[in-house]
Amino acid sequence: MPTPPFQPDLDACCGNGCDPCVFDLYDLAMDEYRQAMRAWRARHPDSATGSS
Repeated sequence: MPTPPFQPDLDACCGNGCDPCVFDLYDLAMDEYRQAMRAWRARHPDSATGSS
């Protein structure tokens, strides 16, 4: 089962408009995680682990 990415602390952003910001990177990582979870659940339809 995929593991979610580490969520940055709220104070991890420096506020200088970095591109990408740590929160942009986290959002991208979460998108990848969600996609990986959908694929994992499709391969393991009987698994109760990871249900939301």
